[in-house]
Amino acid sequence: MTENTVVFDVAGVEQFEQMVVQNSLQQPVLVDFWAQWCAPCKVLMPLLEKITASYKGELLLAKVDCDVEQDIVARLGVQSLPTVVLFKDGKPVDGFTGAQSEADIRALLAKYLPEPAAVAADPLQTAQNLFDSGEFAQAEAVLKALLSGDDQQPAALILFARCLAERGALADAEAVLNSVMDEAQKHAVAAVRAQLTFLRLAAELPDMADLKSRLAKDAHDDEAVLQLSIQQLARQNYQPALEGLLQLFIRNRSFADGIAHKTLLQVFELLGTEHPLVTAYRRRLYQALY
Repeated sequence: MTENTVVFDVAGVEQFEQMVVQNSLQQPVLVDFWAQWCAPCKVLMPLLEKITASYKGELLLAKVDCDVEQDIVARLGVQSLPTVVLFKDGKPVDGFTGAQSEADIRALLAKYLPEPAAVAADPLQTAQNLFDSGEFAQAEAVLKALLSGDDQQPAALILFARCLAERGALADAEAVLNSVMDEAQKHAVAAVRAQLTFLRLAAELPDMADLKSRLAKDAHDDEAVLQLSIQQLARQNYQPALEGLLQLFIRNRSFADGIAHKTLLQVFELLGTEHPLVTAYRRRLYQALY
């Protein structure tokens, strides 16, 4: 298939039925709900196109302009942008809202169709996909096999450290990070160290249920907002954590010596400048600052 046949715009409910619902009987179809005014949509769209192209015709991408196609929006119940819905066998089976990383999107797709050959053949990518799917033990097993030889790939060591951190072996994870000497991986190592910091902090804080209960009684409980954000960061639930930290910064930027601002910058470093969430929240933080 050509690029024009695997990625296409949808106009009208009848075309949606034909090009999305009917096509999904043969192969999965991602539907990207976007709008011209939505900055995260513009970040996400080229990423979706790149991922779709890697499947060499086994995956389709339909783009729906929500400002124009209100009937389709109403039919799917889309309430926020960007929203991406995966259709398979004539019905929606999965999806997400908000910005997502490439690894997160590929992990979702891997549940419904085989990975592209180039991806599946790479054990490091396989481990990354397992990790992004929350299958940390399986990812760790793949990495142990990969690292058992003489080739100690820095990227594999860093991901291995993340697996160790997920099962609470923080000291072991730190030791693995200390073995990574590749200067090119300096940022990635710093990002994992930030994650270890959030995990250590979260272990000393009230649990999420207690914090949410406090916020239900007082939405302006700044300490609870901060602590809940750290708990969410420790669980890699980045979007609500960033939102909580940004709102705390806007409301009370001097709280705890400006910790909301400092933590936002830590998360930006952890995720990396190319992550859609960083793009969106860095812009919003700049607007709040100036």
